[in-house]
Amino acid sequence: MIYANRLHHEGVKKILLIIMDGLGGRPSGLLGGRTSLQAAYRPNMNFLVRNGIGGLMYPVSQGIRAGSDTSHLSILGYDPRVVYTGRGPFEAMGLGMDVSKGDVAFRANFATRADSGFISDRRAGRIQESTDELCRAISLNVGGVTFEVKPGVEHRAALVMHGDHLSSRVSDSDPHEAGKPPLDITATVDSAKRTANVLNQYLERIRKILDDHPFNRDRVSNGKLPANELLIRGAGMAPDLQDFQSKYGLRAACVAGIPMISGICKLMGMDIIHAKGVTGRLDSDYESKISSAVKSLDNHDFVIVNLKGPDIAGHDGNPLAKRDVIERADSAYRQLVSLGHRVVISITGDHSTPAEYGDHSGDPVPILIYTENGRKDCAKRFDEVSCSRGSLRILSGDLMQYLLSVSDITEKYGA
Repeated sequence: MIYANRLHHEGVKKILLIIMDGLGGRPSGLLGGRTSLQAAYRPNMNFLVRNGIGGLMYPVSQGIRAGSDTSHLSILGYDPRVVYTGRGPFEAMGLGMDVSKGDVAFRANFATRADSGFISDRRAGRIQESTDELCRAISLNVGGVTFEVKPGVEHRAALVMHGDHLSSRVSDSDPHEAGKPPLDITATVDSAKRTANVLNQYLERIRKILDDHPFNRDRVSNGKLPANELLIRGAGMAPDLQDFQSKYGLRAACVAGIPMISGICKLMGMDIIHAKGVTGRLDSDYESKISSAVKSLDNHDFVIVNLKGPDIAGHDGNPLAKRDVIERADSAYRQLVSLGHRVVISITGDHSTPAEYGDHSGDPVPILIYTENGRKDCAKRFDEVSCSRGSLRILSGDLMQYLLSVSDITEKYGA
């Protein structure tokens, strides 16, 4: 525990890191040429950056279109180019699934497959009902491999393959856009051919189960889209991550908006805090999530929070909804302005998801770091343009070291 001997020194502060998923954006004509963040009423974030320091952070590296998984790994100080094996295991573990050595895990979406065989909606209309019964119906054994499916939020799910001699070196069935058929799984190396073949057999078998399931018959009769296809992507095996407390000497907790993030933090040995309210949606209860994080600081040295809403609105191509969800998050941040005497607060994004683009981009994200009696700079508002006037230019992989330094936890390097 490299910093543990300084944790209880007078003046050492705890760390609260808030990741607003997909925070960064680009100018929108619907917002008068402003980004969603610029257009949002954000007095609390403006207060924090005005009384702290601001700048821009490059997720993973400059120009990289980082995923939420690789960017969170990097932000927490784990080089994704070394430890990343695929998003599936994080998603599955975040849902409480057992991903043991040799298992292969995938992210999954329940989607709508039209009579033509093409995908008409990759999210099946963003299902509001529980998909437990669908997941149970398609958890079965095929070719000596046990397939386990567990529901996530709305249309999301995770799939784990339990069996011998499996490989994660296989392609996705998800075409990643509507208007195309589900893809056949292919092996990217010869040793994965059996895994690909069994997966194709499994997906073919469950299509009939989903087509005929009462859950989908009821949805169709009520004018809703059926969840009659399972799209899978992000195959991986559980990586071996160094325990966060061993790495930094900090007892850590995570308040996560989606299972994938809590899965990453769980693999790092963090305590997972379950806040009240719906998570992983535009209508998440940010007040409860922030209050849970603040309370967790009483018995943790480091707390990370993920707020998923900005990313969802960005993927939906809705800059107005993204502005609104940022405003709701900022309102919850009023709980933070009095913490600076004992806490270092940092707010940033894991990547940019411009609503005009509808996907992750390689743009840097704004970042602020605030604590009482800390440095100040020229950033007066928290947005992509104003933060460019701040002092920080940082790669995500250097953020933890910087936060430890501001908290006065680090040891001197050299004599």
